[in-house]
Amino acid sequence: MTVGDKIKIIRTFRGMTQKQLAMAVGLGNKGADNRIAQYEINYRAPKKELLDQMAKALHVNPQNFYDYAPSSMEAFFHHLLWLEEEFPGVLNLFQMHRYPDSYNLYDNFVLYHDSDDWPPREPVGIYFDSLPVNDFLKEWLIRKQELKAKEITPEEYFEWKLNWPDTCDDCGKHEPSIPWRKDK
Repeated sequence: MTVGDKIKIIRTFRGMTQKQLAMAVGLGNKGADNRIAQYEINYRAPKKELLDQMAKALHVNPQNFYDYAPSSMEAFFHHLLWLEEEFPGVLNLFQMHRYPDSYNLYDNFVLYHDSDDWPPREPVGIYFDSLPVNDFLKEWLIRKQELKAKEITPEEYFEWKLNWPDTCDDCGKHEPSIPWRKDK
């Protein structure tokens, strides 16, 4: 997904016109909405400073707009969140539970209950031996489960993603620094 695509998706999610976004970032009256349109269709590429201003005007983490190879854990997480937007239904998370009996470390398989939630072919899993990655994935799984159970709306879920990690509540252990639930 291009930076222009992200600008348009977030701008429309926020209910802003191209002209309103242009004015919010100080592009002026004359042709300002045309410049935003050019960014959204990838005819022009905004500089980092302008992307930072857009992020502030749109109330999102600026990391959403940086289109480079992930060089940090946070950038990696943002890439995963946008992959889900670009390819809905492709990224699926599930909680793994420790099996108390002994096992063979070289048996690289996990058993699962076959149901409609699984694809017709056997999926391949991946796990990370990293506390920050595990914490991120655990909270993401909770948000996806809340969305599926209709405990949160698609708009709240998207808001959580747009401002992560500031919307992170450490799996309910504290209040996020940026509220994202409509009922709170």
